[in-house]
Amino acid sequence: MNRFVVTAVSLLALPVGLALAQPGGGPQVSFKVVTVAEGLQNPWSMAWLPNGDLLVTERGGTIRTIRNGQLLPEPMANVPAVRASGQGGLFDIVLHPDYAENGWVYISFAKPNAAGSEATTTVIRAKIRDNALVDIDEVFEADAWSNSAGHYGGRIAFDGQGHVFISSGERMAPSTGDLTQHPAQTTNEDFGVIVRLNEDGSVPSDNPFVGRTGFVPEMWSYGHRNPQGLVYDGATGQLWETEHGPQGGDELNAIQAGKNYGWPVITYGANYGSGTEIGQRAAPGLEQPAAFYVPSIAPSGLMLYTGDAFPAWRGRLFAGGLSAAYGGISVISVNGTTVSGRTPILAGYRVRDIRQGPDGFIYVAVDSQSTSTKTAIVRLEPDTAPAQ
Repeated sequence: MNRFVVTAVSLLALPVGLALAQPGGGPQVSFKVVTVAEGLQNPWSMAWLPNGDLLVTERGGTIRTIRNGQLLPEPMANVPAVRASGQGGLFDIVLHPDYAENGWVYISFAKPNAAGSEATTTVIRAKIRDNALVDIDEVFEADAWSNSAGHYGGRIAFDGQGHVFISSGERMAPSTGDLTQHPAQTTNEDFGVIVRLNEDGSVPSDNPFVGRTGFVPEMWSYGHRNPQGLVYDGATGQLWETEHGPQGGDELNAIQAGKNYGWPVITYGANYGSGTEIGQRAAPGLEQPAAFYVPSIAPSGLMLYTGDAFPAWRGRLFAGGLSAAYGGISVISVNGTTVSGRTPILAGYRVRDIRQGPDGFIYVAVDSQSTSTKTAIVRLEPDTAPAQ
């Protein structure tokens, strides 16, 4: 067990000469890290069933169950085939807001083509019976097929009003040439977009691009790189997203319907290796991020904390990071859509996902590629003992 006291310090570290003002830290919170389960392979997402079982997706293509603190040996059956290559595989798992009544669980993954040479981001919904997925129904297949092994997006968020948001990455299309013609800037496919669907996969009639020539009707926003965090704040109606920049320039975005978030025409990141600029910092008609990270934290899961276990953190966003040097979790304070503070915690952890448990504790999926921590599901609990 590890104990931590979080103080008000800034996560941002900027290269010399890059004067980009960003907010500092937040409240002081004391917590301890408790291991829930070990022995998973690349855990990607978590969801709780009403009976207390914790479901965990493993990127390689399996769904595991943690019951009463024990990782059950048998994975769930009937999980769709995935293209488990590079960043691809099995992704998010999210229960429908009315799961207790309808039994639907939504799962995203890299769906391979028949030859296994390409894949695209896909979402199904299914029910669980006898440790198997049944009544499987495909909700969304992104028009973003590629032989690339990365940048799938794959996050799922419900608004509680009959809609589901899904992120789809731009599949590592290079940021070269005419940047305005980059796949993330085109509007007739699902590269680098967040889509909004009815819960059955149909397109809502009030989506911003419905009926517009040259636009896919499911698109809610575009100009994204690799959206790896997605959460809807039901109290404010705000959809929040985190996405990978290239070398620097990871973003937190307050998503608005119909907006273009600029990749790669505008970015705070740079070309890998050379460090040369990509595009511009700002341009008319393109949205600025609510916050950015230089150097990169490599964004992963995004959570809005609403529990009682950590009162000082209530209402704050928790952004996971996969970077060995700058990852962990960024605790973000917001006022409307303005970021007012950021505090780093769990430095050195390669965080893939963050979820609030039914007990109000904060659960973290730790990815196995870390050299400093074990693959595990851990949770943060309030620490009443003095810090060691």
